Amino acid sequence: MPAKIIQTNPTPFARVTVDSITLDIIENALRNARAEMDAVLFRTAMSPGIREQHDAFPMIANSEGKMVVGQFGSFIYGFMNGYDGTIEDGDVFLTNDPYSCNGAVSHLNDWLVMKPFFRGGRIIGWGAMFGHLTDVGGRVPGSLPTDAHMIYEEGIQIPPIKIYKKDELNSEVLELALRNTRTAEWNRSDFNAIMAALRLAERRTNEICERFGDDVMYSAMEDMLDRNYAAMKTIIHTVIPESANKYYFEDYIDDDGIGMGPYKVACSLWREGDVAIFDFTGTDPQSISSVNFLLNEEMFKMFLGAFTINLFDPQILFNDGFYPLVDVRIPEGTILKPIRPAALSCRTHMLGRIFDIMGGLLGQGAPDALNAAGFSDSPHFMYAGYDKKGEWYQLYQIGFGGIPGRPVGDGPDGHSLWPAFMNVPNEFLEAYFPLRIVAYETIPDTGGPGLHRGGNGVSLGYQFLEPGEISIHDDRWLTHPWGVNGGMPGGRSEKIMVRANGEREFLPSKCDKVKVEPGDTLYFNTWGGGGWGDPCERDPQKVAMDVRRNLVTRAGARRYGVVLRDDLTVDETATRSLRDELRRERGEAKLFNFGGTVEELKARCVQDTHLQPPKSPEFQKWMRTATMQAAQ
Repeated sequence: MPAKIIQTNPTPFARVTVDSITLDIIENALRNARAEMDAVLFRTAMSPGIREQHDAFPMIANSEGKMVVGQFGSFIYGFMNGYDGTIEDGDVFLTNDPYSCNGAVSHLNDWLVMKPFFRGGRIIGWGAMFGHLTDVGGRVPGSLPTDAHMIYEEGIQIPPIKIYKKDELNSEVLELALRNTRTAEWNRSDFNAIMAALRLAERRTNEICERFGDDVMYSAMEDMLDRNYAAMKTIIHTVIPESANKYYFEDYIDDDGIGMGPYKVACSLWREGDVAIFDFTGTDPQSISSVNFLLNEEMFKMFLGAFTINLFDPQILFNDGFYPLVDVRIPEGTILKPIRPAALSCRTHMLGRIFDIMGGLLGQGAPDALNAAGFSDSPHFMYAGYDKKGEWYQLYQIGFGGIPGRPVGDGPDGHSLWPAFMNVPNEFLEAYFPLRIVAYETIPDTGGPGLHRGGNGVSLGYQFLEPGEISIHDDRWLTHPWGVNGGMPGGRSEKIMVRANGEREFLPSKCDKVKVEPGDTLYFNTWGGGGWGDPCERDPQKVAMDVRRNLVTRAGARRYGVVLRDDLTVDETATRSLRDELRRERGEAKLFNFGGTVEELKARCVQDTHLQPPKSPEFQKWMRTATMQAAQ
């Protein structure tokens, strides 16, 4: 049963004509308010994931909960359809339970706070924000167990509740939630910082209303949504031709943390009239482990909007206006629509892979706009324990990698999946945690060769100064980030532990409770982006410059068909000869280059990665039964 909104004023807002200048003023005022929300949060939160890396997503929505400005799409639709209660003036809502809000947040670490903005007894808008809290309990520090089988192992679950009622804090509930975390002080500060950001958004919304009037404000937000609808309608018609043929693409996450994989994500795309249809039939069933991702249909639409707007017209205001133009179909019981109580703590890999799926689908309709696969993940590193003073320390950090080669140029090196994320300064890490950063550099040759080179991955070396335990969440250690239009795949990830006695070991991409001692060093090496276009068409002088900049090795230059002299100048005669040879060996350039089939990659897994190949997945028997019962 959806939520019941209590408004003391039954008169609806009037839709009035808003002139273009006023509309632009209100649009930019809301954009600025959203930026202020970020500024307040980052200056007052305590956890490094939010304060330093900006793992938080604010938004301002209209009276129906549709995002007008923001980054991650609206969380409110899923909340209002999952909350069985009233919404009144002075209420603030908190949840972290994906199953209670249809995946509006996708794992328990994300605390989502939502506040309706009332004016004169009517809701004029909403503010909402979620942030990744470092710890919410569960059986491992960081609350992200790689081998969890049920969500109960991952931390405290908070169904949608009124954390404020009539502007009064429900302190007992907050204390209960904080009691179940290892980082209660950080979590309290992060929660208060989110609340401060929401109050600021409400204040700015009221200021706009007072300047222009409530009806103008209401109408301007509707106009901003309509603008987005019209712009996205044009893009969808351009990229997705209406025809009897369906585009199809599939990709994988490599393993599940318990020795099985890869897991397939399959999607078909076609257009009927103005509506683009994404059908995930053929995707693997949900995992026994925690790599499931409860993909909210509205969230997928947000991913699509962010992807296409940034690709085709970054000047378009990104909001929820275009959502009626997209139909998303995800079969229940799959790894993208798991049935409770399936574990979700490692969902970041599947979440990121959705972007590669979108790129592979949309590019088939517009090959000149096709991107390669890139750093489609937010890999996590966690380090925790007690220091010499007996005080608990706990680090959560997100890794960066290579952005794919693109039609417009090379992919950036060492970047984040989310453009707004920031790296944690090494000085901060060394000041607040018992470790030393001994390496922080891009890894040459991990970017896939192409006319436009894929970005390189990053090697981050952590030397540990105190005994403790680490956890690693990563992917793309088996499958490659694929290249397109003749481009070659990017390099894969690897995790190398060098013990204090000099022994080396290759760690799996997903593991928990790895004990470390003072002097041990972990090299957390991420993957690169795939290349775009024929590498033999790249200007040899650019390749030589990449070598001088240590982005490509001399041996790696030969993958572009470029031969360099000892002084790193181009041997043009030898280069022409090598390029002719490579073209003959390669034959016709491929639209997609995956670096081999899954079977081929598994066959040479030990040779390539020093790790055993994963076994074919086994799926939950109880899930199969539940799915059949639901169908009946």
